[in-house]
Amino acid sequence: MGIFEQSQIPLNAAIKAMKLDDGAAAIIAKPEKTTEVNIPVRMDNGKTKVFTGYRCQHSTVMGPAKGGVRYHQNVSMDEVKTLAFWMTCKCAVAGLPYGGGKGGIIVDVRELSDGELERLTRGYIDKIANVIGEKKDIPAPDMNTNAKVMGWMMDEYSKITGQFEPGFVTGKDISLGGSLGRAAATGRGVVTAALEALKVKKIKAKGATCIVQGFGNVGSWTAKLAHDAGFKILAVTDVYGGIRSDDGIDPYKLEEHVKKKGSVVKFKGTKEIKNDEFFAMDVDVIFPCALEGQITKDNAGEIKAKIICEGANGPTTPDADVILDKKKIMVVPDILANGGGVTVSYFEWVQNLYRYFWTEEEVIDRQVKLMVKAFAEVHAISQEFKVSLRVAAYIAALRRISVAMRFRGMY
Repeated sequence: MGIFEQSQIPLNAAIKAMKLDDGAAAIIAKPEKTTEVNIPVRMDNGKTKVFTGYRCQHSTVMGPAKGGVRYHQNVSMDEVKTLAFWMTCKCAVAGLPYGGGKGGIIVDVRELSDGELERLTRGYIDKIANVIGEKKDIPAPDMNTNAKVMGWMMDEYSKITGQFEPGFVTGKDISLGGSLGRAAATGRGVVTAALEALKVKKIKAKGATCIVQGFGNVGSWTAKLAHDAGFKILAVTDVYGGIRSDDGIDPYKLEEHVKKKGSVVKFKGTKEIKNDEFFAMDVDVIFPCALEGQITKDNAGEIKAKIICEGANGPTTPDADVILDKKKIMVVPDILANGGGVTVSYFEWVQNLYRYFWTEEEVIDRQVKLMVKAFAEVHAISQEFKVSLRVAAYIAALRRISVAMRFRGMY
């Protein structure tokens, strides 16, 4: 089963639970538009190499498509379609006036110079310029893309349109209209969701134990903000390995170590931990903030945590969800927990359209209030329908999307 087919399992459970109209269900199950392009790039050695890129607009029912662009050697149309679908649901859960989009290029960025990366980025925008725009489809950073790449995208698109259009992309540098609070936004959303989950479980945040898988942007900010909220971090892993300490890990000092060494491994005062031991640790909260498909039927049975709060997209497989449900482990799903990034991206877009900018305190306050409200709605639905938070989040999304479809006359 491909990742897109897997993503439809909780969707279908939500459709069945809420008895959604067949017409609305058929529309939401498929993306509106997919685009595949071939991008020729002149390499530094004078030769030309052709890269394949994708953009998918899953839905524009609620507003412009919104979603990141990832650069990775394993990018596929199936993955991009799935991520766009999740973005549709993520935006609807948060009540944002967006649909879902996603893009990607098949490339190993480690093999490209800065100049080659810039030419690839500009070539990608040239190829998809007719399907994107600040009122059609708004890209953002994702895996292996960042504020610098967004700046190239915005500059290239502005050249094509002949006018300055900062709202065409989000996740930009502050100098180009980026929003304060954006760097920490996804991690802040994950921790906000975890704090709400702890309240439901009647566990105090101060002294609550947790482990963090992944120490990139999402994982590092999740760790730092969890630490600030009083969590005790017992283990952290990244692509190179894992560390643990029963005395707790200071994520700020760990971040300094990573800057020097390039990995969390061999951090002073910690011991090595393997991935299978990691998920079996007896903690209050697991924060999976790495890649999809990390919690599976093979390791779900070993999990002792009370809460799993998903910072990554799709870290838990459908088979694992069944096991975790039986164990009464609360899973705060990705489309709710990691919605902080797109929420603050929405704030950036609004500020760009108005050319008026908010303070960081205003951004954080608006984000937290919105996400607390979304968690409360999803939790209430889970109680009403007697379903998991994941299925409840899809019901919340489908309610908004189906109403918009009906009033647009789509079914």
